[in-house]
Amino acid sequence: MPHFIDTAPLRARIEALLRDTAPGRDPEFPYAAQFSSDQIELLRKLLPEHPARAAVLVPLVERPAGLQVLLTQRASHLKHHAGQISFPGGRIEPADAGPWEAALREAQEEIGLEPGYVTRAGYLQDHLVISGFRVTPAVAFVRPGFDLRLDRTEVEDVFEVPLEFVLDPRNHLPRDRSVAGHTIVTHEIPYEGRHIWGATASMLITLAGLLRGAAP
Repeated sequence: MPHFIDTAPLRARIEALLRDTAPGRDPEFPYAAQFSSDQIELLRKLLPEHPARAAVLVPLVERPAGLQVLLTQRASHLKHHAGQISFPGGRIEPADAGPWEAALREAQEEIGLEPGYVTRAGYLQDHLVISGFRVTPAVAFVRPGFDLRLDRTEVEDVFEVPLEFVLDPRNHLPRDRSVAGHTIVTHEIPYEGRHIWGATASMLITLAGLLRGAAP
């Protein structure tokens, strides 16, 4: 018999937490809990003075077995971030009304996710990433029943990870990363042979921290 989980309480907490949040809030390094002030300053110096603006969709799919995070694996032939795990998203274009519209557009272009299945929950704080972007994460609930069509020039695969798994701090493993000759401790989330790290792990860990703080 299928195992069903009542997702309503967790969804309600996420909605309450992100209600009335605005896009473009001051960027931070939420994954920098183990960074020293000197390391954070180093990271900021590596970024351009005015980073390019981008947005990603953080899709939470409402499955009978619980909320699932929909993730993509970037195509292996790409020049930048080849093969990495990421959220659908990209640069905010002049024609986009804002980060939400950019995230929806990119999700539709990259994986064929139709906007009609997507309901906005709110925004996490902007993230500064080493590639030179200031990224706005738009958290959304996704109704099942969608059909995905991958743009193989950008996306190699899509998969889902239980939200409860990525929220569990026991699954946030420290990882040493070398940046400009300095060792910086970040985190990764391993799941079934895949490694979620970098900005994607950062955003998920940020959401996990917010939910822990808002736990009843």
